[in-house]
Amino acid sequence: MLPVDGRQLENVKGELLKLKRKEAADCPTMAQRGQDRRAEETEEQRNSRLSDMAQRGQERRAEETEEQRNSRLAVMAQRGQERRAEGTDEQRNSRLSAMVQHARERRLNVIEGQNQHQIQTFYAARTVLN
Repeated sequence: MLPVDGRQLENVKGELLKLKRKEAADCPTMAQRGQDRRAEETEEQRNSRLSDMAQRGQERRAEETEEQRNSRLAVMAQRGQERRAEGTDEQRNSRLSAMVQHARERRLNVIEGQNQHQIQTFYAARTVLN
């Protein structure tokens, strides 16, 4: 058997992932049935389904070991990287723009909180001095 380096292994994994995605795209029957079923459900049924999913996820995460958790998070990070790598420049710019906007809002909230704290301190000091 020939030795395989990490890069070759990653390339093979990438190709396998592409094949799985193509296969899923070529055979949308199960996915389509699920979408059709979800399109017909009521708001109450949807909320119940999402609640059940959340409960199962919490139970599964409560039972997992730290190693399993780290593995799950690594897989999520890898998928995110792959999704971003496949994205167009327009999608990337949109994502970065949203990040910048979120950072601005966060900074404004911090400044607003600091101002509110200064106002409270001022009034507290004024009350003490009177």
